[in-house]
Amino acid sequence: MEKSNESLRFNRLHFKRLQNQSRAFFLFKSNFMEHKLRIYNTLSRQKELFTPINSPYVGMYVCGPTVYGDAHLGHARPAITFDTLFRYLKHLGYKVRYVRNITDVGHLEHDADDGEDKIAKKARLEKLEPMEVVQYYTLRYHKAMEKLNVLPPSIEPHASGHIIEQIEFVKKILDSGFAYESEGSVYFDVEKYNKKFHYGKLSGRNIEELYETTRELDGQSEKRRSFDFALWKKAAPEHIMHWPSPWSEGFPGWHLECSAMGTKYLGEEFDIHGGGMDLMFPHHECEIAQSTAALGKETVHYWMHNNMITINGQKMGKSLGNFITLDEFFNGSHKDKDGNEMLKQAYSAMTIRFFILQAHYRSTVDFSNEALQAAEKGFTRLMEGYSRLQKLSASKESSVNVEGLRERCEEAMLDDLNTPIVISNLFDACKAINTVHDGKGTISEADLEELKSVFKTFVEDILGLLTEEAGSSTNDAYKKAIDLLLEIRQEAKSKKDWDTADKIRKQLAEYGFEIKDGKNGCEWSL
Repeated sequence: MEKSNESLRFNRLHFKRLQNQSRAFFLFKSNFMEHKLRIYNTLSRQKELFTPINSPYVGMYVCGPTVYGDAHLGHARPAITFDTLFRYLKHLGYKVRYVRNITDVGHLEHDADDGEDKIAKKARLEKLEPMEVVQYYTLRYHKAMEKLNVLPPSIEPHASGHIIEQIEFVKKILDSGFAYESEGSVYFDVEKYNKKFHYGKLSGRNIEELYETTRELDGQSEKRRSFDFALWKKAAPEHIMHWPSPWSEGFPGWHLECSAMGTKYLGEEFDIHGGGMDLMFPHHECEIAQSTAALGKETVHYWMHNNMITINGQKMGKSLGNFITLDEFFNGSHKDKDGNEMLKQAYSAMTIRFFILQAHYRSTVDFSNEALQAAEKGFTRLMEGYSRLQKLSASKESSVNVEGLRERCEEAMLDDLNTPIVISNLFDACKAINTVHDGKGTISEADLEELKSVFKTFVEDILGLLTEEAGSSTNDAYKKAIDLLLEIRQEAKSKKDWDTADKIRKQLAEYGFEIKDGKNGCEWSL
């Protein structure tokens, strides 16, 4: 009779497990087959059902950094936003080609058509070759992204490596009649383009507004109108980065690289183009005009933009001098222009990632130490729950309710990547985990396995949150050392050596460690 009951219990658990797995598979299959993912398209200013051009393949292009300085918090936001989209599209079963560029030529000061190249200026000041500057800051950018657990893109093209493609793109625009040559430079004719198409459709600008808000600047007389933008610039004698072209020895305009590289690697039409909202005008607006003029059609189906990181309501950026680099966040040291310390402490890369994900990507996030400290506490609470989940023991029945967690998280992600709702749902699940952990509730084997699967999928695979910074062997050794001390303490307690046990606990507390004893052993946090 006892064996029969045990067999019945096993069959029930097996059935529940299969039920959970089939429900998850059905949800995945229906999401993929029916394309329930909705994303906000900046072009239409509304959420749209995501329908790839050539499913299951997805092409995605995201504007990467101009590598003349260290990455700051503002650079982290688009990297994390589109990394999350990259992860989620793959989770849905799509085969994604993700292209994120490196701008290493043509980006002039103040995003203008005249002035010094940002990288060339840095090279001049540091007495280096421009490509030394590019190499140095590109490697540092990659290290920062690795710490943030941002996956590398499928392709990372450099603007300087695609000069030929950019020259060919300019030729196509000239052939279509929407550009003109002037004194060795080539400019896009915005007014002529606007008569046939619509310049300003992405940003909401109109040609009359451009007439009123732009003026002729010294040195721009070679343009027909002040708002025409450069496709190719003739290099001044002091300009150290230049290449031969049919028009002059020069260099490509800043906007051109993304049109040329995006279409080279993703085709004349591709699914998604992403970037920060500050790039919407003029950069992305000019991309649309260039590509349409060269190819006779629009290239991008969905334009996605993350909002800004601000400090006291002002956009964080290098040009404004109010930025804090990621390395400064990681080591806790940054002074403003007046010499005041901006950071009260160091913040881990995962705290930064959590800070960005706890807000929707289209909302503004204002930096403050208080906001980051709150994010640090929230991240710690979530990961403590995840850690406790691994240690839970299953019971015959569940007294806690974890039903529908996967569906709620999936539904939030399908709704324009609503990561704050996903995190909220995971926090709700942590309450159930803590209830079981504290011995005030029970969870069945099937529910426990499902909960572990959901946390693995959404915490690690989609949100990209890790219990420790990626690749930190020092962190790992540090944790093992604390665990060893607590094992010695536990042995002392078992031998009723209370003096040694209390000494270890007291000393760790003085160093800032909190020790919690529970029925499943002790836990620690800093």
